[in-house]
Amino acid sequence: MSQLIHDQTQTKRELRRPWRRGRLAAVAGLVAVMAATGLGQTGSASASAGRAAAELHLPAPTGSRPIGTTSLYLKDTSRPDPWVPSVKARELMVSLWYPAKAPGRQRARYMTPKESELLLKDGDITDIPADTLSKVRTNAFTDARPAGVAHSLPLVVLSPGHSKPRSELTALGEELASRGYVVAAIDHTYENVAQTFPDGRVTTCVTCEMKKDPTVWERLEKGRAADVSFVLDELTGAHPKWKDARLIDTSRIAMSGQSVGGASTLAAMAADPRLRAGIDVDGIVESALPEAGLSRPFLLLGKPATYTPGQLGGANWEGVWAGLHGWKRWLLVTGAAHTSFTDLGVLMDQIGIEDGASIAGARAMAITRRYVAAFFDQHLRKKPQPLLNKPSAGYPEVKFCAPEKKTCV
Repeated sequence: MSQLIHDQTQTKRELRRPWRRGRLAAVAGLVAVMAATGLGQTGSASASAGRAAAELHLPAPTGSRPIGTTSLYLKDTSRPDPWVPSVKARELMVSLWYPAKAPGRQRARYMTPKESELLLKDGDITDIPADTLSKVRTNAFTDARPAGVAHSLPLVVLSPGHSKPRSELTALGEELASRGYVVAAIDHTYENVAQTFPDGRVTTCVTCEMKKDPTVWERLEKGRAADVSFVLDELTGAHPKWKDARLIDTSRIAMSGQSVGGASTLAAMAADPRLRAGIDVDGIVESALPEAGLSRPFLLLGKPATYTPGQLGGANWEGVWAGLHGWKRWLLVTGAAHTSFTDLGVLMDQIGIEDGASIAGARAMAITRRYVAAFFDQHLRKKPQPLLNKPSAGYPEVKFCAPEKKTCV
């Protein structure tokens, strides 16, 4: 058991900064962009890097609706911050994406220049301009007028990986919004490298400096569960903080997260019955399920290198699997790395940074979007999805695992 704990902690430590292996590849990627665009013979390297950065973009959503987005500042005065006890209230930032009546005038910013600087610095990426990620082209429009009638739109909560900002789940949030969902992505304060508040404050990652052991990861999961319940209160209570919250159907709420955000989905579902379904994307789980288990639908989606049944992380998921008594699936994406399920896989490919994946970032994102949307369509909208029943010729990278047999096909 002690070796298992050590290996789990080491795995998570390695996943914290997946960009570090790619500094030279970043330069190669920029050179390739320069050559392809005819920039190689003129201008400085930094100027060319700036031009390359201007081309960074998220893939277009596949749904039929334009997308609006807004940000909420929320303050929970009932509890101090779990990581900085001198802060007497838990402060959170939340991004909302939703179907809009029409495109707006201003595309939403992906992140601020300072957030870009600190995220790149955290990955030891210094060969491109510090504000590169602030220039990523998104598909949502700031404060566009929402579409829909009262109590008609399902709500999906998203939780990012440890040390990462909520913006890393933008492509998934935009996809779901284009399909008629309200999506709320939470920045868990002091758990990511850079988070900006409306008054200009930028908080950094307190938990990144802590020695990681299973107890700390469990605290993270349970703390995020508390954040999720608070956000649901603020969106669906008697005095909601979003002026268009009446659009939300409070009987159709679910959650998905990546890495520790995915692991936190189980803790959140155990603590809050309003969450009707959940997805753990590539996250080792430390929090124990209730003794009776969970009977609500759940999807495990990850990479074979970690989560093949019988292996280290797979053994962790096998324990989770045994406690899931409702609809459930265990899917693995061949060639995926930890970042492949987030925007970072797409953006690293565009910049030219190696993350260890053998599947293209855009393809991995297309798979992630398709299966996550299918899961929520089936369990929140009651629309059967044959895609979730067996392997698909259209997505041969996706393997269906039977942990009882320790096989994936």
